[in-house]
Amino acid sequence: MNLTRDPVQSLLVKMAVPASTGFLFNTLYNVTDTYWGGAISTDALAALSLSFPVFMILLALGQGISSGASALIANALGADQEDRAILLQAQAIELAIIVALVFTLPIVLLLPTIFRLMGAEPNLLETARRYSSVLVGGGIFFIVNAVLNAGLSARGDTTSYRNFLIAGFVLNIGLDPLLLFGLTVGGVHVIPAFREVGIAAATILIQAGGTLYLVRQLIRSGSIGTRATGFSRFGVRFEIWGEIIQQGVPSALNMAAIALGTFVITYFIARFGTTAVAAYGSALRIEQIALIPTIGLNIALASMVGQNNGANRLDRVQESYHTSLKLGALVMAGILTPVLIFGRTLIAIFTENPLVISTGITYLYIQGLTFYSYVLMNQSNAVLQGLKRPGMIMWVGLYRQVLAPFIVFPLLISAGDLGIRGVWWGLVFINWSAAIFTWRYATRVIDAAIRVNLPVDDLY
Repeated sequence: MNLTRDPVQSLLVKMAVPASTGFLFNTLYNVTDTYWGGAISTDALAALSLSFPVFMILLALGQGISSGASALIANALGADQEDRAILLQAQAIELAIIVALVFTLPIVLLLPTIFRLMGAEPNLLETARRYSSVLVGGGIFFIVNAVLNAGLSARGDTTSYRNFLIAGFVLNIGLDPLLLFGLTVGGVHVIPAFREVGIAAATILIQAGGTLYLVRQLIRSGSIGTRATGFSRFGVRFEIWGEIIQQGVPSALNMAAIALGTFVITYFIARFGTTAVAAYGSALRIEQIALIPTIGLNIALASMVGQNNGANRLDRVQESYHTSLKLGALVMAGILTPVLIFGRTLIAIFTENPLVISTGITYLYIQGLTFYSYVLMNQSNAVLQGLKRPGMIMWVGLYRQVLAPFIVFPLLISAGDLGIRGVWWGLVFINWSAAIFTWRYATRVIDAAIRVNLPVDDLY
C-alpha cells in the first residue's frame, strides 16, 4: 500500500482493522491472566492489580520511544528518505534497549517500597514483589517490541503486530496453567509449579518470542537495511536519540498522566464507599472494551499524517483527519447503542450486587454522552504526533487527568449537590473540554501549514 497516493478511506480501514483486532486479543490476554490469578488465590489476584501502576511505567517508556520513532520514520518515508528511515529505526531500537537496561534494575529494587506506599500488607507485598520482579525484569521485551512495531506501523503494516498479539493470546491460554501448576510425568516434576510467578514468566516468554518475530518482519520489510548495510546504522548517534526523545517525551508523560488520573478519579469515587468503586471498575472495563475499535483508527491516522506531512501532501493530511473522525463517529454509533441497551446485563457479568449494577449503569448512561470525545481527542493527538508537534498532548493530558478533576469534581459533588453523579458529569465536562481544545489546536496547525504550503516541521 502507498500511504501518500492510495485512497484515504480504504487505507485507514486497511490499517485500522488489523490494529483494533490485535488490541482486542491483547485485552483478552489480560482477562486470561486475571482468571488464572484468581484461580490461585485472592493474594495472587491482588498482586496482579498492584503491579498495574508499575507496569504503566514500562508502557510509558515504550510508548514514548515508539511514538517518537514512528512519527519521525513516517515523515522520512513520506519525504522519500529511506536511508534516514532505516537509521531512525536502528537508533530507536538501540535507545529502547539502553532505556530498558537503565530503568529495569532500579524499578525492581524499589518494588517493596512502592507496594508499601500503596498499602500492601506483608503477605501480599511478598506475592506482588515476586510477580512484579519477573514482569519488570523482562520489561526490555515490552519496550523493544513497541519500538519494532513503530517502524512497521509507520510503513502501514499493522498486520504483523496483530498476528503477534493473537498468537500471544493463544499461547497464553496454555502457558499460564502450565507454569502456574507445573507438569508432572510419571511422578517426575518436569516443570515445577511457579504459581503467580508463572503468569509473569509466561508473559515474558511470549514477549521474547514476539521480539524475534517482529525483528524478522522488520528485516523482510527492509526497515533495518540489508545484511551488508544494516549494522552500520547502529552505534550511538546522540543527535538522533535527541530527536526521538523530543518527539516521545510528551506521549510518555501523557500515558503517565493517565495512570495518575486513574488514582485521582478513584480517590474521589472512594468517598462514596466500596460499592461506588466496584461500580466504576466494572463499568470502566466495558467502556475500555467498547473503545478498542477506535485504537486502530488512531494508529492508522498517525501513520497517514506522518507520511503525507513528510511528502508535503497537506491536503491528504487534512482529508485523513476528517475521514478518520467520520469513521470514528460511525464506529462509536455502532458500539454505543448495544452498550447502552445491554449495559445492565454487561455489568452483571462482573457482579451480582444490585446497588453496584445500578450505580454502574448510571455511569454508562452519562458517559454515553462523552464516548465520542475520546475519539475526537485521541485522533487529534494522533494528528499532532504525525505532524511532529506532540508538545500539547502532554499539557492537555495533565489538565484532563490531574488539574481539572481537583477543581471540577468538588464543585459538582458538593456545590452542585450531585453526589457520585458529580464525578460522572465532571468526566463529561473535562473530556469534552479537552477534546474540543485539542481538535481546534490540531486544526489550526494544519490550516497554518496549508496556507504557506510547507510541512509542519518546516513551518515551525
